[in-house]
Amino acid sequence: MDLASEPEVQLTESVHRMLACLVRGGAALGWVEPPSRDEVTALLGDVVSAVRCGDAALRVAYLGGRLVGFGYWLRYGRPTHRPHADLEKLAVDSAAHGRGVGRALTTALLTDARDAGIEVLTLDARGDNTPALRLYRSLGFTEYGRLPDFVAVGEHRYDKVFCMLDFRRGG
Repeated sequence: MDLASEPEVQLTESVHRMLACLVRGGAALGWVEPPSRDEVTALLGDVVSAVRCGDAALRVAYLGGRLVGFGYWLRYGRPTHRPHADLEKLAVDSAAHGRGVGRALTTALLTDARDAGIEVLTLDARGDNTPALRLYRSLGFTEYGRLPDFVAVGEHRYDKVFCMLDFRRGG
């Protein structure tokens, strides 16, 4: 598996294709309907701009030359929250599940956060996303809150689970 931190020319198309497929399959990525190519272009543009300013990290994973995962964190914009960041997206192609891609991406993003001087890295996950929550716990994240039945997907409701990794305490 190759992990990269710099976006490539075909990144937008590859990420769009992967996210659309995952969302169609019910993945917990924040969309009810697959995102449009324009939405993914805007999202990646914002993340890449933040990376260039030192306010984000973006990682992508390839298996056999094909994009199979991507993730990023963004530093909080509020001046009093600047030492901290949020792991906003982590997505792995369903064909690559169980191959360590999510762990490798998350570990690389954690290293990037430490190197950037991030003090606390937060994230939230849908309560039924057991594999993701298990991964985050295994990497040292702790749950600090939960909003019951907060995430609405059609008629279904899921808890929103908040997790954190405090690098000041050896995380």
